[in-house]
Amino acid sequence: MEQSAQGSTGTGAPAGPGTDDRARVPAQARSGAVGYGQVADRARCGPTDDARGEHTRSEAPSPALGFARPGGSPSPSRPVIQRASVRGQILDALRTALVTGELLPGEVYSAPVLGERFGVSATPVREAMQQLALEGAVEVVPNRGFRVIVRGARELAELTEVRALIEVPVMLRLARTVPGERWTELRPLAEASVRAAASGCRATYAEADRIFHRSLLALSGNEQLVAIADDLHRRSQWPLTGGPARRGRADLVADAAEHLSLLEALTAGELDVVQALVREHFAGASG
Repeated sequence: MEQSAQGSTGTGAPAGPGTDDRARVPAQARSGAVGYGQVADRARCGPTDDARGEHTRSEAPSPALGFARPGGSPSPSRPVIQRASVRGQILDALRTALVTGELLPGEVYSAPVLGERFGVSATPVREAMQQLALEGAVEVVPNRGFRVIVRGARELAELTEVRALIEVPVMLRLARTVPGERWTELRPLAEASVRAAASGCRATYAEADRIFHRSLLALSGNEQLVAIADDLHRRSQWPLTGGPARRGRADLVADAAEHLSLLEALTAGELDVVQALVREHFAGASG
């Protein structure tokens, strides 16, 4: 059984009427809370600069993260965890926290402590963490919990190179074989990625970016290729330690704009432009 280095997380705020079928995130006696935002909403971003695990910081919780206000009164925007598909919701929340940097590289997180924060047992949290371990995001620390993997610029460059080796040839092949109207069908996804980038939220854009790339590759009809490329893409979105500064809003907007340019070139059948845009897109992803 994992255990935190600083004891319990505090007591939960009382539930209001009509909330018997769902569990609310409890108030925190000590925060540094991993501000996961609303579990069912992967688009929500929270502050990332000062986020710490239960065992590393001691400060008042922020209502923006969805925890109860000091004194126990709940924030109107407190997130709820639906009891159906709890493990999936927790996994989504933890993946978002990885992308935004709220789960800090090198830090150890306890499943029981995180479970208390989400208002669930440790079991779905532990199951979600075990999935993240399979994905290479965390590693098991016996009798303590899970440590977030520390990643550097070299690993990102290697992931980007492998992605390019897989995706570039496939995109060029699809550019020669897929009719123009099929590419037009993907335009709403590209536009969604532009809106996500404009929000400045890394987690929102990360999801929209992966959906666009996955949908594009799905035209190949090769499910194994899509699954492998999607896994590599997800890994490449985790923040670095000791690497380049995080990509800001302008970088995300420029990246998303390339999706629209790529679709226009694919629709027009301009293979040279497609090749240049795809290679430039991956080159920017490693920076």
